[in-house]
Amino acid sequence: MKRHEIQLSRKLTTELLHLAQISPEAEICGLIGARDGQPTRCYPIDNIAARPDSRFELDPQQHIAAVAQMRENGEDLFAIYHSHPHAPAEPSATDIDMANYPEAIYLVISLNTKGILEMRGFNIVDKQVQEVTLRMSE
Repeated sequence: MKRHEIQLSRKLTTELLHLAQISPEAEICGLIGARDGQPTRCYPIDNIAARPDSRFELDPQQHIAAVAQMRENGEDLFAIYHSHPHAPAEPSATDIDMANYPEAIYLVISLNTKGILEMRGFNIVDKQVQEVTLRMSE
């Protein structure tokens, strides 16, 4: 389902930005689960890409375990997130090619802006990218 706007809690937003900050040289990645369409929890997953400074690849075993834990928690996949330590907060050509979950929002966090973290969200369906407005809630 394409969304044009999503709300992330301040707690979840802070957690995602913190994870990106503590890994300034390698892309972080993971999943976000939701209950009733509202994002609830972050599931960090190790990045096993050969070049983690410029690509991300979810560890397959941790990916499967995170999806299983979401099911146990009554959650659905809401978003896939990753960071760009040295690039803007927008999907790269590789990110677009590898986007295999059209129902998920893709969140990209950039550390590339001097002293300011930036996070943006995108729908990526059939290699078509559409930005999603992010709003923070309490």
